[in-house]
Amino acid sequence: MIASMVALTLAAAEPVTVPGPDGPLAGSLEAGTGTGKGPAVVIIPGSGPTDRDGNSPLGITAGSYRLLAEALAKRGATSIRIDKRGMFGSRAASADGNAATVADYAADARVWAALAAKRAGTRCAWLVGHSEGGLVALVAAQQARDLCGVVLLSAPGRRIVDVMRDQFAANPANAPILSDATRMLDAVEKGGTVTDLPPPLSTMFPLAVQSYLGRLNAYDPAALARSAVVPIVVVQGDADLQVPVADAQRLAGANPKAQLVVVPGVNHVLKRTGSDRSANLRSYADVSLPIDEGVVAAVAAGIGAR
Repeated sequence: MIASMVALTLAAAEPVTVPGPDGPLAGSLEAGTGTGKGPAVVIIPGSGPTDRDGNSPLGITAGSYRLLAEALAKRGATSIRIDKRGMFGSRAASADGNAATVADYAADARVWAALAAKRAGTRCAWLVGHSEGGLVALVAAQQARDLCGVVLLSAPGRRIVDVMRDQFAANPANAPILSDATRMLDAVEKGGTVTDLPPPLSTMFPLAVQSYLGRLNAYDPAALARSAVVPIVVVQGDADLQVPVADAQRLAGANPKAQLVVVPGVNHVLKRTGSDRSANLRSYADVSLPIDEGVVAAVAAGIGAR
């Protein structure tokens, strides 16, 4: 009787590694609770220096991936959240993290999927890609081996240069740098780079990053969604300041079997802030704000968790 009243607690996440090109790739495994076999999940980070927990030295401390992993574990799903090759715990996996391609990240995700499925005791794993991680998941989804399907969270539905143009233009604070940002994006779109960017653009977009964006821009996410050979679930918050609902609709519309879930009031870091822009921006640095339950429910339903 007393035991039945004790709240269910999660075990500490387990550090795990898989082989990378030059050294180990690192991640954290969150084991699903309860009896029976639950689904296996790999959580793929978004753009730039975003770590396995969803944090970044660029001022993001929302912890969204860790919170999602813990919430899914309570629903029986076993997940691995990962550091990208060349970054954080996976620094030794690549001598030059900026040299990594989307295809490299997709190949790494498939290696992680095999481990996640093995640890969960399932035949396959779901890739859950957030933001740019959604594009990585879609590239991986062109082959079915080891994959149950992909979940796209706040994922762009257009080429990255088009998305970034809108992002820069949408923020009034970018007015002083907008012309230079546009000049850079025009060059990136044509396969080039710009060497004379003023601060802070020069810090945010060094030549290596501009070259990476050029490689990234070669991919049309909607075309990848159309040709994916595994199920697709698209989950999008309607308070996202970085990726609009129209992008999610474009992704889902490209594949007649895709599922689309729009979660009201949820922003890019998967937290409920409603229409308050200030609260939205503050949430990027607020790990105490929980991940939205609607997001968790949509992901859980998509992957077949309880």
